[in-house]
Amino acid sequence: MPDDVARPGGHGTSAGAAAASDAFGDVPHPDAPLRWGGSFPDAAREALQNTQLRRNLAHATSTIRAKRAAVVGEVPDWEALRDAGSAIKTDVMARLPELLEELERNVVARGGVVHWARDADEANRIVADLVRAKGVDEVVKVKSMATQEIGLNEALAAEGIAAYETDLAELIVQLADDMPSHILVPAIHRNRAEIREIFLARMGDAPPDLSDVPRELAMAARAHLRRKFLSAKVAISGANFGVADTGTLTVVESEGNGRMCLTLPETLITVMGIEKVVPTYTDLEVFLQLLPRSSTGERMNPYTSLWTGVTPGDGPQEFHLVLLDNGRTDVLADEVGRAALHCIRCSACLNVCPVYERVGGHAYGSVYPGPIGAILTPQLTKSSGGLSGHHDPNASLPYASTLCGACYDVCPVKIDIPSILVELRAREVDADRGRPTGWGAAMKAASYVMSDARRFELAEKAAGLGRVVAGSEGRISTLPPPASAWTRSRDLPAPASQTFRDWWRTRPAPTAPPADPGIPPRNGAAERNNPGFAEPGITPQDEPLLGDDPGFGEKGEGR
Repeated sequence: MPDDVARPGGHGTSAGAAAASDAFGDVPHPDAPLRWGGSFPDAAREALQNTQLRRNLAHATSTIRAKRAAVVGEVPDWEALRDAGSAIKTDVMARLPELLEELERNVVARGGVVHWARDADEANRIVADLVRAKGVDEVVKVKSMATQEIGLNEALAAEGIAAYETDLAELIVQLADDMPSHILVPAIHRNRAEIREIFLARMGDAPPDLSDVPRELAMAARAHLRRKFLSAKVAISGANFGVADTGTLTVVESEGNGRMCLTLPETLITVMGIEKVVPTYTDLEVFLQLLPRSSTGERMNPYTSLWTGVTPGDGPQEFHLVLLDNGRTDVLADEVGRAALHCIRCSACLNVCPVYERVGGHAYGSVYPGPIGAILTPQLTKSSGGLSGHHDPNASLPYASTLCGACYDVCPVKIDIPSILVELRAREVDADRGRPTGWGAAMKAASYVMSDARRFELAEKAAGLGRVVAGSEGRISTLPPPASAWTRSRDLPAPASQTFRDWWRTRPAPTAPPADPGIPPRNGAAERNNPGFAEPGITPQDEPLLGDDPGFGEKGEGR
């Protein structure tokens, strides 16, 4: 690529590239892919001011939601599939060590090499050493959340190795020197006009008359990447699943770029999170039905690639599998939080989340945005429960939710995200106990007011003054500190003109309803003299007690 174009995996190499980065890069490449920027409330407040971002997100997520709903509605046993997926994942978490050892044995038996990486630095070092050993300075990549999580592209760039993203959305993000904002659609925050500008400024070989028609944009990317596919000696991928009993790895994708990377190069390096293992092919079948419908809204992915070790004369002749921990063992030890490891990275929870739809993925400060990111990132970075300090920006992520439950409703493996969010919030509150906070002071004040009827009534009357602040619109949009912490991001409705207590005191006295002329007046004494009459709880004397009925049995008895 020309010198004035940004290098893949890193930043621009000249003033021209820096200018392009200023124009296109919303989030410069961070040193910590799981923790960048400030807290979620601050980042969200800034994102809400970007009206173009909100339009892009609303259009994209609504389209994906509609496609998903249509194909899920076709499956009569969808809930049974979700139950099966959840059960398999629970079993995997219970037997993870033995399944990983079984996977290793079968990969090695079929000609592959397995590496174990404790953290991001170790994984990056393993991959960089493998690439350098092949004597190349370029690699092609399949879209991979695991490699995003460890910052592999940046680590390779520091070693003088250019990593070329071949997924269209990842390519857009890379050329813009940006960061992904969605698990499935990394460039969801861009519209096609913005993508055209990025291609013209950064692609180098983009046609000068390139339009923003999606087909033309895709064709330009295809031509740009074709020579890389044909010349690359090393490819790097992630894995959607690894089958323990055969040593088979799986990648599902929609564009065909993954198939090119997995079959053409001489060496293939796969980085897989240890939680992605499944016991058998039968288990894989369940997820190959759940994943495409939940992610892209398709009945099955256009490209489902499976490979087992090395096959002489066919495909890569050298295969390396890097099994990545990077905090997952710590998450596994958490009885509540470990359910986050069930995630199959479908992104369905992002597409239904009202918070994500309005602020986008960058506000989460992690490569894992949305509801799943709000429970996974704090655990991977030990940011929940005050473990990394009260000022860790990731500690605010569990609060990035309305707890509406939509994420649980669409999760293909039934991760109870709302419950985990509440648990992480509770741990954060517990970690703050004994430490003076504004929130704690406010709760003590509220407890004092609400514990006495007279004080509470006086507080209600004082709150009525808010009608003056609300004005004719009936909304309170600005309050002085500390109440300004609320009104900075939301409005308060004007207080009612009358409190419930005042209404109760002045309400009209209830009147008896008029008698229905069609119903004769009831004679209680006559009814009681009727042998068939019984008051509630009293058994008539002329009927047998249930206990005397030979067909009667207490609950649980065999009679």
